[in-house]
Amino acid sequence: MQHSRNVKPQSTAFASDEALLHGIELMFFAYRGFTQDPDRILDNYAYGRAHHRAIHFINRTSGLTVNELLGILGVTKQSLNRVLRQLVDDGLVESRVGTEDRRQRNLYLTPKGKLLETELSEAQRERMRQAYQNAGPEAVKGFQKVLEEMLDPALREITESIRDIGHGD
Repeated sequence: MQHSRNVKPQSTAFASDEALLHGIELMFFAYRGFTQDPDRILDNYAYGRAHHRAIHFINRTSGLTVNELLGILGVTKQSLNRVLRQLVDDGLVESRVGTEDRRQRNLYLTPKGKLLETELSEAQRERMRQAYQNAGPEAVKGFQKVLEEMLDPALREITESIRDIGHGD
């Protein structure tokens, strides 16, 4: 059932209701494909996607604080503490006292954590690499623009700061 309230008629085919629904479905299925390989790896460790996201962003912005990671992930402190405790206990993440503020905890991947991060992200990088090559540079720029436009303004700032700071290999 479609609602017409507050919906402006679209004059362009790419923004028709059917095209938008198709885009939503493609995002669901693309996300499923994008996460299936890492999910299989995570199952071996009894980890979930929250662990993967934490590992990814700690790798991307090594030394970030727990509060910065909370802001990036948008999860509760309790949820993040559970994930970080597992990663620290399993020797994947190291929490160090802040050099400027001793109350802060800076997060770093251990060599074991870096190996897992590489394993998790390699399949995703290969999937993205293949899709980018098949689609071509103009489509990639358009795809990235669409994703950026879907972000909430606060998240846009976070992604820009990660891109500026990040050093992922």
